[in-house]
Formats: sequence, structure tokens, C-alpha cells
Amino acid sequence: MSPLVDVRGVMKEYILGDARVHALRGVDLKVRRGEFLAIMGASGSGKSTLLYILGCLDSPTAGNYFLNDEDISDLGDRDLSSIRSHKIGTVFQTFNLIPEYSVLENVALPLLYQGVDEPDANERALACLSVVGLASRTTHKPRELSGGEMQRTAIARALVINPLLVLADEPTGNLDSATGKDILRLFTNLHIGGTTIVMVTHDPEVAASSQRIMQMKDGRLL
Repeated sequence: MSPLVDVRGVMKEYILGDARVHALRGVDLKVRRGEFLAIMGASGSGKSTLLYILGCLDSPTAGNYFLNDEDISDLGDRDLSSIRSHKIGTVFQTFNLIPEYSVLENVALPLLYQGVDEPDANERALACLSVVGLASRTTHKPRELSGGEMQRTAIARALVINPLLVLADEPTGNLDSATGKDILRLFTNLHIGGTTIVMVTHDPEVAASSQRIMQMKDGRLL
């Protein structure tokens, strides 16, 4: 079976004034379906840039990115947006919840963007909130939640589209150690259930929860 993620010779360069910054230097990466991969690296190693490309939030300067056997390296913004909304769920360190919306509304929002009817979207959102243990908090606003509950809400939002791939960018970075362990157990359970996960982190303890660990340094996977 072909890998779900197949990155070949991906490079990313930025122009900052007169300087050319090489964020990624010919990265090759394959992620199997159902795998839980952690990518470790210090700040500036390129791990977040790689995650943004995997999440269709950025495009490579050179190289190819195949997702589910489709080369999406050169797609435009509209096509990349469609892939993000239908195939990739992303969990951010800062949660990125809408303060004015309830927990249920935050989770249902990606489905509404897809054109799903509100009753169906809410039903699917509630099912995902049950998976992350927040079925009793649906009417609460983000300000009424703990950090762990906000991250669980963000995970439910990533899951609600039934994604091919879940990406996590330092998902425990804003949490205390006990809450962070709870979130990692949740990712482990999702992996056991067959979810494909790629997580970037600088913390060896966080990476240890994954199935496979890769190191990044100076824009290269070691």
C-alpha cells in the first residue's frame, strides 16, 4: 500500500530583505496510513515549516508533496483550502478557538464551511466532543474552559471532518504537565483507532508517546 504522505525533495526558501533563508533543504518523508509520527527539532530547525506544508498552509519552493497519491505541490490557494477543509485536521498550540462561539459551534464550524446542514453538523460535532470527553460542555464558551478542555475542543474540531491526516503543532506547549499527559493519551487512543497523526515537538517526553520519531536540524530530516 502506498504511503498516505509522500514528500520528495521538498525545499522552502524565504526572501527576507537581501537574505535568502533556507527553511527546508530537500526533505524526504513517508508516513504510512494509521501511523503516529513525531518530528522533533529545536526552534528554527524547520519542523513547523514542514508541518505547514503538510497541512496545505504553505507551498514548497521545490519538490513534490503527494497526499493520498495526489500531487498537491503546485495547487493554488482555492484547491489547497479545499484539501484543508475536507482532508486535513490541524491542532495548534494556541487552540485557535473563536471566543464568541460555544464549544459545539467551534467544532461544527468546519462542516458548515463545507455546506453541511446545521443539524447534521451539530450531530457530528457532538459525536466528536463525546470522543474527547466534552459532551457535557457543549454550550460553554472558550473562556469558561481550562487549557486542557480548550485543546480537547480543538482536537474535536480537527476530527469532525473525518480527516485523512491529523497534524499537531506542539499540542501540549501551553498546558501543564499533567494536562499535557491527558492530551497525549487522547492522541494515543486516536492512533489506536486508526487515525494517522504527525506531531511536531521539541519535547522528548511528548515525542515518546508516538510510534516513530524523526529529528530535524537545519532544514533537514536526519
